[in-house]
Amino acid sequence: MPLNAGESGYGSVPGAGLSGGVGTSETAPLLIPEPEPEPVYEWHPMARAELEAAAGGPGWRRVRCYMVVLFWFTWVAMLAVSISIIVISPRPVGRSLTWWQRSLFYELQLDLEAQAEGSDGINAVCERLPYLKSLGVSALILEGVFQKKTSPSNLTVTAENMETLAQIQHLLMESYKADLKVMLDFCKVDPLVLKDVAGSLDKLSNQSAALQHALRFWLEQGVAGFLICDTDAAYSEETLLEWRSVLEEFSTREEERIVVVKQTGDALLPLNDSSHSNVTLVNVVIRSILPHSDHPLSTQEVADAIKTQLQTEEEEEDIWPSWTVGGQTSHELKRLLLVLMMTLPGSPAIQYNEEIDQTQTEPLERGSSQKERDEPSNAHRNKEKTRSSVLALFTTLSNSKAREEALLYGSLTFLPFNTSSNFSSSTNATVSFPSSPPILAFLRSWGCVHFLVLLNVGAKPQSLDPVWAQNLPETGVFVASSGMNHLGSTSLRALTLQPHEAMVIKLFKAGSYS
Repeated sequence: MPLNAGESGYGSVPGAGLSGGVGTSETAPLLIPEPEPEPVYEWHPMARAELEAAAGGPGWRRVRCYMVVLFWFTWVAMLAVSISIIVISPRPVGRSLTWWQRSLFYELQLDLEAQAEGSDGINAVCERLPYLKSLGVSALILEGVFQKKTSPSNLTVTAENMETLAQIQHLLMESYKADLKVMLDFCKVDPLVLKDVAGSLDKLSNQSAALQHALRFWLEQGVAGFLICDTDAAYSEETLLEWRSVLEEFSTREEERIVVVKQTGDALLPLNDSSHSNVTLVNVVIRSILPHSDHPLSTQEVADAIKTQLQTEEEEEDIWPSWTVGGQTSHELKRLLLVLMMTLPGSPAIQYNEEIDQTQTEPLERGSSQKERDEPSNAHRNKEKTRSSVLALFTTLSNSKAREEALLYGSLTFLPFNTSSNFSSSTNATVSFPSSPPILAFLRSWGCVHFLVLLNVGAKPQSLDPVWAQNLPETGVFVASSGMNHLGSTSLRALTLQPHEAMVIKLFKAGSYS
């Protein structure tokens, strides 16, 4: 048989695992090759030349441009958001105060009878003016210039006939040099009561003209304003409208001439048949912290009067107040009332105080050397120490009032104290003092600045209840105290007020330096 016979001859037998077919024995590999492994690339840092070549490429240049644009876009967006937050955020706006709203009034009684007898009373006042200015006094209220029975229609005539007219003019000139305003007290000067206006029109017209002439006379001398009582006949809508027209003739934008009304009762009497607001006709109302009384008020009566005034201030009002002590009280509470008067909203009206006006008592002390020799030296030193502390207290409060916005026109918030949880400094335990008034406290706030005023009217030490003080910043700095014996920072949770003590503390949160 031939070797190639048949289709399935020897030469056409396919090998194992191979596709059979004609001619496949010549082309198919006898062994299947293994797949070659993929090449492995090892990472290695780029050389400097390679890095420079890649960084200078167009791709990286685009990335850098995008990053710069994104940075500046983000920065501008953050700036715009910050400005928007500042603009839309509520913030206190400082008030533009007039001179009488920034002033500290000092009521000074002039003894014209002593002046007529040859005393140097007015000259002594002129010598004390720079000293009063250094204490922070801005305006003087001269009392006793006119007799109480003098009719306002004769004010000019009486003044021109007085032998002391030249001295008063000298006082006005020296006050101008010392940058002190001077106001004349007309309170209770006018005894006339106009009952029948229709039957005395001519007389009323003459009196009105004479009164306006008197006002112009003193305004020409440099007087900054006038003080009347709310019980005077001049306290009427018709009279005050006439006064306002005269005052506007002498007023400038920088120096306004004003009318001050002294409130004699618990509330300001309304103007007679008034259709206008009292605010448009009077500038300042002097109020008494304590009610007038024939006997010294007890500590409970003083505490009730102060609490009433503080609660009333929360609800008020458009009229600008000025504060004076008014009623009689014990000597121990004088410093506490001074602190209260200087921290209430408005302009304080300080009555003459020899412990503050120490220039007045120096000649008397030099003239009483024999008495000082008889007096024990330690008592004399204690007296001088007391006077120095009162003067330091007044100066500190005056300076704080002048520069702190919160004390100038900040809001007042009365803080009721929980009387059932007072703490005794000696036992450090909860004690109830039914006979001792609780601590009176209020806040003067402007923006994020808060001044806490604490008043212990009672005769026993009292501490702050931590529950009561938990809503306030815990730490603060002493601004002033009635004894001027506290300095530096303090914690409200460890604070104890001594009997008849007052404190002024500037509060701040931890980490804040406002």
